[in-house]
Amino acid sequence: MIKKFLQKVFSKREKAAIVINQADPGSVTSANVISEKSHKINQSLISPAALKTCEGLQKAGFQAYIVGGAVRDLLMHFTPKDFDVATNATPEEVYKIFRRSRIIGKRFRLVHVMWGNETIEVSTFRGHHLSEGDAQTSDSGRIIRDNIFGTIEEDAVRRDFTANALYYDTARREVLDFHNGVADLKAKQLRMIGDPVTRYQEDPVRMLRAVRLSAKLGLKIEAKTEAPIRKMADLLQDVPPSRLFDEMLKLFLSGHAIESINALRVQQLHHGLLPLLDVVLEQPMGERFVMLALKNTDDRILNGKSSNPSFLFATLLWHEVLASWQVYQQQGQPPIPALHLAMSEVIDLQAEKMAIHNRFTATMKEIWSMQPRFEQRFGKRPYALLTHPRYRAAYDFLLLRCESGELPEEIGAWWTTFADASTEARTAMLLPDTGPKKRRRRPKKKTVGSPAAQQPTHD
Repeated sequence: MIKKFLQKVFSKREKAAIVINQADPGSVTSANVISEKSHKINQSLISPAALKTCEGLQKAGFQAYIVGGAVRDLLMHFTPKDFDVATNATPEEVYKIFRRSRIIGKRFRLVHVMWGNETIEVSTFRGHHLSEGDAQTSDSGRIIRDNIFGTIEEDAVRRDFTANALYYDTARREVLDFHNGVADLKAKQLRMIGDPVTRYQEDPVRMLRAVRLSAKLGLKIEAKTEAPIRKMADLLQDVPPSRLFDEMLKLFLSGHAIESINALRVQQLHHGLLPLLDVVLEQPMGERFVMLALKNTDDRILNGKSSNPSFLFATLLWHEVLASWQVYQQQGQPPIPALHLAMSEVIDLQAEKMAIHNRFTATMKEIWSMQPRFEQRFGKRPYALLTHPRYRAAYDFLLLRCESGELPEEIGAWWTTFADASTEARTAMLLPDTGPKKRRRRPKKKTVGSPAAQQPTHD
């Protein structure tokens, strides 16, 4: 009866719709609905894995929607990088439906559903974290644990920005919009759901997310959403380093890294991310080097190419390695040991604020440690360097150093030619070894009576 009454009240489905909670049919929630005719989402951009996940949940009697950033990107005619699904099924119920799945997470439990090489993240509709149940907050208000389940309407309230509180019904091909997110997208505006101060206290990473989405999507941060950011930047100190690192990867590998770092500086958020980045950007050569690296990364991503996080972070921290390397040499350390000490010092200092994964720091150190070898263009050393597994990344790093003015461009040009030259041409290109000659040790003479001299010979 309620459903029929409300359907009469709302004459246009695009203006309002009735969403019936299948777990509680008596529960009615109104939401703006965008029909397929209006939203014009390109179905070919939707992941088949996401469609199969929604279909599997719906066949089992649950609600299931593609949600968040994927819907936002589809409405803006971008190809989503990944797809998330929201449902009223609990993690245990989702796990039972899909054979290839696993429950993950401590702060909020999720299910990863695997389809070949693609993983779809499935979350249960969230309830309010102040409700009774498995939830916990820190003294600053940051949500530490949040396993409180709720309705789709409660879940929409828990989303950060209106542009992310969008739900795509794959069966009806309709978009449910609870907080006028579609209107905000059309107005090129990024707006927080609820009180921005409270929402930033709950999760300070939302400040970084606001900067990233603004830069990536060309959206202006709404005045009330932007106002508290500078004053609350210190809250990032309370965020686990691993979460900061994940957010930094998204920010700098968005294809809009230059806009992102400029926005970080405007909002004064960069102090809490890379402790050494401020120092780098205050150096004329350091800033030129970093900006060239970010442009290089943006160009690769926008052209559909991959970008290695190790290379990017190696560029961001290189000039701090250079400064520390010089100090160690002034203290009497030989050049190569001094470089290794400098690398470890910079990585350790960085780890205090942002946990760069070990698999990335190992590659960063390889790229850095190979740089002095590019200046050794004599003998067999250039040939050995060409066969190094990290040669290409280290070579690209060298070219950035040359382009920024740190090294003569002639060095980069020499290696570009040497790599493609024939054997005869390479031999002709080698420079004379002007370094000090190492004294070869003479083998010790075997004395009569020594164990070696007493060994029997074999004919």
